[in-house]
Amino acid sequence: MITASIKSSAVRLNKLVGTSVAFESVLETVQMVSPRNCCVVINGETGTGKEMIARQIHALSSRAHQVFIPVDCTALCGHIFESQLFGHTKGAFTGAISETLGFFRAADRGTIFLDEIGEIELDLQAKLLRVLQESSVTPVGSTVGHPVDVRVICATNRDLKQMVREGTFRADLYFRLNVFKIELPPLRERKEDISFLANHFLKKQACLYDEPSKQLSPEALKILQKYHWPGNVRELANTMEYAYIASRTETIDASSLPVDVLAGDLLAPDSPESFLDFEEMQKQMLIRALHKTKGRKMAAAKLLKLDHRKLSRLVDEFGLEATWK
Repeated sequence: MITASIKSSAVRLNKLVGTSVAFESVLETVQMVSPRNCCVVINGETGTGKEMIARQIHALSSRAHQVFIPVDCTALCGHIFESQLFGHTKGAFTGAISETLGFFRAADRGTIFLDEIGEIELDLQAKLLRVLQESSVTPVGSTVGHPVDVRVICATNRDLKQMVREGTFRADLYFRLNVFKIELPPLRERKEDISFLANHFLKKQACLYDEPSKQLSPEALKILQKYHWPGNVRELANTMEYAYIASRTETIDASSLPVDVLAGDLLAPDSPESFLDFEEMQKQMLIRALHKTKGRKMAAAKLLKLDHRKLSRLVDEFGLEATWK
């Protein structure tokens, strides 16, 4: 089990939530690497909480009282990337009406978080590598370097090693950054956390709206646990916000869940354990149609191009009648 000190730090600092063995392992790794000053690469699918883990590392480090600066590498390219990261002098290019520090100098003595590091263009990777090697930044339009003391944490949902093999990511930059790697498991691999996380997000909604707390029905929880969660924890948070608003009672039943979650991941080609048999697929399509038509069976039958009497029999067979009453 994870130690109490790690749990209390997680809740107090960034509200990292989870009780699964996989998640406890991540938190133990975070506590181990945080006091060191090495570069860290956080790898994980979209929505797994890479920035939250980066903030946790910063919060548990000796730099905790200094700045944490997140940078979205997908939004930067060309000279904009250079000037945003390294700063520029007045008149360095059209529109440069004043001198700027850039993210690296602004993060001096703190932490810079380079999100989606795999999206940086090759020629800019070389300039980033020089900064990391020399611990010095030269603004665009200047020949004078400025020393910086910055811890670098990166995140990506791509396979950087494969990108190196393909020639789209510099090997020298990869080895400079990849001192310590943290793999974040997708939510489908830590299903023990779904109930815990769902209730956590529902409590947050209750506090936000200053309303009574709400609970998931067993049927609704079962649907959440079977869903593939391509958007991971972020998608679950959005789902719980939707369900909280859509539910008119303090118990959230299946009809209050979003249609995509109700229908399930019907194909899930990369996840054999999530494949639905024919009967379950029928049930999910019925749920989706009834949800769309607000329980009107005639309209649902028309939508599915199905005889309404057959639809009524299936509704009874699957026990779906009460859901929309």
